[in-house]
Amino acid sequence: MKPIRLLIIDDEADSGEILSMRLNRRGMETHYASSGEKGLTFLQTTPVDIVLLDVKMPGMDGLEVLAHIAALYKQMGVIIISGHADMDSAARGLELGASHYLLKPVNFEVLLHKIEDTYTQKQLAGQDSAC
Repeated sequence: MKPIRLLIIDDEADSGEILSMRLNRRGMETHYASSGEKGLTFLQTTPVDIVLLDVKMPGMDGLEVLAHIAALYKQMGVIIISGHADMDSAARGLELGASHYLLKPVNFEVLLHKIEDTYTQKQLAGQDSAC
């Protein structure tokens, strides 16, 4: 079975890199982008299954990035991971197509479960559209 391919988009490099290392140890292929713009540029050339996306970032915020992903990459899963509890951004993120909205600091086991759930749902959706 091929590893789940993830892109972490977060302006906090330390937390993004630590999360990337932990997910790599679990057999996932991870990549990191320090801004929404860099993440969208990366997606133009490298396919991923799921994006782990921060909301509050300088420049293009996570909800803007999510809107672009939803328009361009219909089968890509997105999980929002935010350090700011904001019901409006959570509701907006889910409306735009995010699978889950988690708050930092994230329980790693919960995150793994949400990644697997999102991956499975996207795989099933892809099979349904192929029929």
